[in-house]
Amino acid sequence: MHQINKPLAKRKLICALVSGLISTTAFAQSEPSLEITATGSQEAVQSILTPTKILQGGDELLNKLGTTLGATLANELGVSATGYGAGSSRPVIRGLEGARVQILQNGLSVGDVSNISQDHAVGNNMQNAHQVEVLRGAAALLYGSGSSGGLVNVVNDRILTNLPDRPTGAVNTSYETVNNGRAGALEVDGAFGSVAVHVDTAINNADDYRIPGYASQGGPNQEWSINPGEPQSVPYSGKLPNSYSNQNNLGVGVSYIGQNGYTGVSVERLNNNYGIPTPEGGSINQSQNRYDLQHQTRDPFAGFSSFKFSAANSNYNHTEFNNVGEAASLWKNIANEARFELAHNPIAGWKGAFGAQVSAASLNATEVGSGSYAIVPPTKTNSNALFWIEEGRWNSLQGNLGLRYNNVAQKPNLGTELVPEPVNTGGDTPAISIQNRNFNLLSYSAGGLWNFMQGHGAGVAYTVSQRAPSAQELYSYGAHESTATFDIGNSNLNKETSHNLEFNIQKTSGLVRAKASVYANKFNNYIYGYYTGAAIDNGGEEGNGFSVVTAQQAAATIKGIEGELTYNWQQHGVGGRIFGDASQGTFDAGGNLPLQPAPRLGAELAHQRNGWLTNATYIYSYQQNRLASWEIGPAPSYNLLNAGISYTEKIKDVNWTVYMNLKNLLNEQIRYATTPMAVRLFAPQPGRSLMVGLRGTF
Repeated sequence: MHQINKPLAKRKLICALVSGLISTTAFAQSEPSLEITATGSQEAVQSILTPTKILQGGDELLNKLGTTLGATLANELGVSATGYGAGSSRPVIRGLEGARVQILQNGLSVGDVSNISQDHAVGNNMQNAHQVEVLRGAAALLYGSGSSGGLVNVVNDRILTNLPDRPTGAVNTSYETVNNGRAGALEVDGAFGSVAVHVDTAINNADDYRIPGYASQGGPNQEWSINPGEPQSVPYSGKLPNSYSNQNNLGVGVSYIGQNGYTGVSVERLNNNYGIPTPEGGSINQSQNRYDLQHQTRDPFAGFSSFKFSAANSNYNHTEFNNVGEAASLWKNIANEARFELAHNPIAGWKGAFGAQVSAASLNATEVGSGSYAIVPPTKTNSNALFWIEEGRWNSLQGNLGLRYNNVAQKPNLGTELVPEPVNTGGDTPAISIQNRNFNLLSYSAGGLWNFMQGHGAGVAYTVSQRAPSAQELYSYGAHESTATFDIGNSNLNKETSHNLEFNIQKTSGLVRAKASVYANKFNNYIYGYYTGAAIDNGGEEGNGFSVVTAQQAAATIKGIEGELTYNWQQHGVGGRIFGDASQGTFDAGGNLPLQPAPRLGAELAHQRNGWLTNATYIYSYQQNRLASWEIGPAPSYNLLNAGISYTEKIKDVNWTVYMNLKNLLNEQIRYATTPMAVRLFAPQPGRSLMVGLRGTF
C-alpha cells in the first residue's frame, strides 16, 4: 500500500493568529452578550448539559453558508463533513455519520435517502435557511432515538408564526471563481389581515471546480486498487470532472395567526443535478416535493403552556447515471410523519414536554439497466414513538432527563427477487433472506450541572441511544454505481445501542468565555460496511469489478475531546476564538472504525464596527493514519485558511450588504478522512476561490 508523505503544516500561522488575538484584545469594545435560544423545541432544549450549536441567520450564517449542509457545518466544533464533490456533503458529528446523524427540516425528517450513502445529497436548499441547530443528548430524544451522533435541524421559517407589520424579505446573489458558481435567492413575507404569506426561491449553478495539483492522491502516475485487481489513477489537473452542481427550489407557505397560536401549511419543490467525481464518473438527478402542516396553541388549558402539532409528506426520487449518461438505478422514498408535543408549566422546579410521533416511509431502489432488478426491495418502515423531556433548576444545580420509546417495523416485499443473474461475488458472502423485522427501542438521557460560581459550570451527561438497522442495511443486494460497490445487506442484524458519557466544563459570561468536553461513546452491535476484498465478476455487465461490501456488526468505542476559548465573540469591536477537537473510533476486538475524522486545531479573528465586518479562520487538520484495515491511506494533513470582508449600509428601508469571501487561500489539497476511498483518493476539495456577493434585507 502506497503511503503519502506530506510536509508539516505551517504551524507558525496558527501561533501568529493566536498572538494577534491576545495582542488586540485591549482595543476591543465591551458589549452585552446575546442569549440564543433554539427555535425547534421548548426551553428545556437550550440546556448547557449537552453542547448545542446554533448558526443564526445574518452575518454568521452568511459567512459560513455552503451549497450543502455538510459544507456549511464542516468547521464547527465537533462537526466535520463528508465530501462527495460539490453536490453532496453531510455533517459528521463526533465521528458519527449516516443514520446516526438525523437531518430535520423545521423539526421533521427531511425525508430523503442521504442517510443511506454519502453520494446521496441532503434534500434541502441552504440558500433560504434562517438557522441551523445541532442538538445532542436529551434534546435529541424529542425527535429520534437513533441519533447517537446528534440531530441537525434546518429552520427556514416557511410557515410564519407572527404577522409581519409590513412586507419583509431578502435578496441575495453571488458569484464564485473556483467553479464559475452563480447563486441567487429571494424570499418575501407579507400579511393580509390575519393571514401571513411566505414565498422563497433559490438557484445555484456551478461548473466543475478547479483543484490544486492533480486529482489522484500521490500524483498523476499513482495507481490505487480501490476495486480488487483493477488499479486506477486519475491524472486530471485543473478542473475536476463530474464535480458540478445545479440546484433550484421554490417554497410557499400560508398561515393563519390568532391571539393564542397559529396554523400553517407549506409546499416545496426541490431539484438537484450534480456530478459524482469518482474514477468511473457519473451523475445524480434528484427531485423532491414536500408538504408541511404546523399548528400551535399557547396556554391550551390549565397547567400547560403550549400544544404543538406538525406533519409532513415528502415524495423523493433520484436517478443515478453512468459516465455515458445512461440511467443506471432509480431510488424512491415516500415519507409521512406526524407529531404532537405538549409542554407543561413548572412543577416542583421542573418544566418540560411530552408527546408522540409516528412515521411511515416506503423505500425502493431499482437497477434500470439490463435486468431491472431490485437493489433494495420495496420496503415499508413504520415507526411509532412516545417521548418525554424535563429540565429542573434548584439554585446552583440543574437537572436534565429525557426518555423515548420507539417501535420500528421493517416490512419488505416478500416476493422480491434480489439476484437478477448469477453473480460471482468473489468468495463467501452472506445469503440475503427477505423477512419482516420488528424492533423495540428504548433511549434515555440524564444529566446534571453545577454552577459552582457565577457564569461557571461543570456538568455530566449520560445518554443511551438505540437504533434499528435501516432497510438498506438489512436487505440491499446489488451494484451501487456512485460508490463503485456491490452492497450486500444482512437481514439478521440486531438493534444498535450506544452508551455515551460526557463531562464538560464551561465559562458562560464575561468577555472571555470557554467550554471543553470529554466523552466516550460505547456501542453494542455497531453496524458498518465491511470491504471483503472481493470484487464482482458478472461478465462485464453493470457493476463488474465493484468491491463487495457487506453489512456487519461489532462492539466499538469512540472517544473524543473538544474545546474552545473565545474573546468578545460575535460582538462589536475585535473578537477571537481558538478551538480544537479530536475523536477516534475503534473496534473493541482491535482495529479502527472506518471514515473517522482527523484531529483539528483552529483560530478565528473578527472585527465589527460601523457596518464593516472582517474575519479570518485558520484550521490545521492532522494527518489521519488510524484507518480501518481495508482503507487506503493516510488521509493527508492540510491547512485551511479562509477570510472575508463585508460592509452593510441602510439605504431607505433596505439594509444592503456587499461581501467578499476568500476560501482555501493557501490552495491546499484537502481530502476528508470521512469520505470513502472512491472519492477521497481521486477527488480533492476545491482550490483557492473568491466569492463576491450582494445581499439586501427589508
